Amino acid sequence: MRVPSSQVKIQICKSIVNFYNTELPGKLFPGHQPTNANYKIQMAEGGLVEALVLSLPLVENQLTEKLWVLKALQHLSTSGVNCEQMVKTQAASRLCLYLNGADPSGQLVFRSSDILWNLLESTSKEEVTNQLRSLECVHALKEVFAALLTCGFRHCDYQLRNDLLVIATLLAKNPAVHMIESGFAKLLIVLATFTEVKLPNPFVKGFKLTYSYEDFEMKKLLLNIIGILSEDPSAAQLLSENHVMPALLYYVKKNEKPGFHGWSASQYEELQLHAIAVLASVAPVLVDKYLSCRANTLLLVFLEWCLGQDHFYGQGNSFHGTDGRGSKLAQMRYSIRVLRSVVALYDDAVSTDLYDQGAISQLLDILKYAADKSKEKEGTVLLEIQADILFILSVLCENDVHRKELFSCEGIDRLIPFFKMDPRKLCIGLGYNCLLLSALDCLWSCVIGCSVAEDCFIEKQGIFLLLDLLASKEQNLCNIILGILVEFSDNPKTTLHMRVWRGKRDQTAANLLIQLWRQEELDLGVKRDQYGKIIDTKRPLATSFQKQQKVIPVPASCPSFAIMEISENIRAKIYSLFCKLGFENLPGLSTKDFVTLAIIQHYLDFKIGEVWSEIRKELKEEFRPVTPDMTILKFTSEASETTGERVAVLQNEILQRQHHDEIQEEKKTYKEIKDAHIQKEAIKESWENFLTRTSNYEALKKAKRLQETLIENSRLKAKIQNGPDYTTDIKNLHITVGPGRFVTVQRAPPQHGGGPLADTDHARRKSSLCKGALKKIKRDKTLDSVKKKSVSIE
Repeated sequence: MRVPSSQVKIQICKSIVNFYNTELPGKLFPGHQPTNANYKIQMAEGGLVEALVLSLPLVENQLTEKLWVLKALQHLSTSGVNCEQMVKTQAASRLCLYLNGADPSGQLVFRSSDILWNLLESTSKEEVTNQLRSLECVHALKEVFAALLTCGFRHCDYQLRNDLLVIATLLAKNPAVHMIESGFAKLLIVLATFTEVKLPNPFVKGFKLTYSYEDFEMKKLLLNIIGILSEDPSAAQLLSENHVMPALLYYVKKNEKPGFHGWSASQYEELQLHAIAVLASVAPVLVDKYLSCRANTLLLVFLEWCLGQDHFYGQGNSFHGTDGRGSKLAQMRYSIRVLRSVVALYDDAVSTDLYDQGAISQLLDILKYAADKSKEKEGTVLLEIQADILFILSVLCENDVHRKELFSCEGIDRLIPFFKMDPRKLCIGLGYNCLLLSALDCLWSCVIGCSVAEDCFIEKQGIFLLLDLLASKEQNLCNIILGILVEFSDNPKTTLHMRVWRGKRDQTAANLLIQLWRQEELDLGVKRDQYGKIIDTKRPLATSFQKQQKVIPVPASCPSFAIMEISENIRAKIYSLFCKLGFENLPGLSTKDFVTLAIIQHYLDFKIGEVWSEIRKELKEEFRPVTPDMTILKFTSEASETTGERVAVLQNEILQRQHHDEIQEEKKTYKEIKDAHIQKEAIKESWENFLTRTSNYEALKKAKRLQETLIENSRLKAKIQNGPDYTTDIKNLHITVGPGRFVTVQRAPPQHGGGPLADTDHARRKSSLCKGALKKIKRDKTLDSVKKKSVSIE
């Protein structure tokens, strides 16, 4: 390439292009085989691209040779390896400086921009933008873009213009790039707003939008650049002077027509949502302009239209239109986001302006609408709207009792459902966790501190709901819920509700707080024995981190680690709640709970001991205390250790009392078992006697019924056959019941003239005198069944 011959340079570039071409040659020579494409790529990646980049200054004033070098680099830049080598040789800055060179064909800009695109896509964007951040490069990019803007008329010119605009967008993200100094930022801002503000400006003289697809893409890119520039504080004045705020507010109005100014309905909706999204970034930077343009009024009116029942079918076919198809949900989402962005500044002027226009009541209506819609269909957009509204209400009502009273009229009814949320939803990743945190923050800011609002919340069983949430033991919620309960505990009704509350398995609030304390100490690495007793009486509250922490002397104005540790865990909050609940007459506590409660009760004493311990160590590190100071320090050390020993003794007494109670309970249980056994035997014996009596009674009843049947049969037969009547003899039978339910029937003692049964032989003789042999036989069978000496019936 150093040979002073254009033909040589051009032929080298042609050879590289042909060599790097992966297509097979049209004509194959006999006896030769084409080289493998991968082999050629590997050979070209061996440093060839570096030589070409370094040869660019050799053809700087030779357009034809320069275009051939760029064509070769364009082919080589399709490889990521080659792009990495090009970046090392500062190819980006070299190419950018050649963009605005004279070239009637337009290939210079086209090939250079294509190579820059490949570098941005295949290598580190930060490295490429760092090479382009110089004032010369940005100025060259600006001049080429302006030329294409005013002189380009072909479709490819529009596409190339937009490509350069994308490169400018990447440059604008780097604060070190001289976008403002070069005038490029001002050109882009004016171009983005001139159709909305309609003010003459020499930057866009002669330019007119064609409402083509390329112009639509350019408009979106320009809006995007405004949002990026708003992140640079030095661009604030530029944004203010060029009427960015009224241009963006132009889109904060209801969609009345199917299309606006040549845009279709879907295009206008996409631009509208994009402009409102950018407004959320610009508004905090231009607060004064925001207020002077009455932006709060426009947004509240727009939100009223979003909440209305007017027919509007959103397209929802863009990035900003997510979940907004067929509704005004996307417009509502970004309008609420704008309000959140300005309210987050905690500017009294913004908050007062919103409050004076009735924003609290309107936002509560939107909150109810979004909550109802969320029940029909879950979605991140609806959850985001609710969370943003809760944040806005928190800022508006914070530190203002009158606003809290106004909020409590209907706001508490809107908050209650959030605290009834199923804890399982917090883990599904849609945003319920953020929503619940926003609701708790809103409760803290909009209710606590106003007695009317607090009483209303408590009457609606709000304390019960907070304790239910606390019982779910979500780690990221416990701290804030305990903080809210501590704030509420100044209200006497809170303590009453905490004592009444019962959780699962009849758990009490005191038991729940003690469980949280034990879990917190376990997480912090505080040493306790298997019964929960103190092990280290000198440092009973010390965490594992505290024990590893070395002594670091700090100024008197700085809090020590023992003090800062209070805000980093929940133990101080639990102690504060027990100070309200009391440490005695707490139902639902086990012996282990009382052991832990003894530590909680002396939390403040232990914490004071920790502070004195830190003071002693710091003094020893810095200088030697005088004798009186040493005496005082020794006394504080002994007092702290004595407190720890006293609590340990109390814990032992609790455990010994439990052991004694268990022994007494065991003896009582054994005695009850013994008494129950004796009673059981007595009952068993009584039951057997009862069964025996009952069985004998039943058997006797059977025998008596048989006796009555025999008497009846005897009378009947005597009447029919005109035979003797044995009724008297049957009545005189002696019936008894013995063991095993056997009934014994015995003949009555013989009496004089006692009837035929008194003498069997006599009965037989008498029966032989009767007429008819058949009657005699039947009568004998009847007598045989009655006169037997014993009959057994089971």
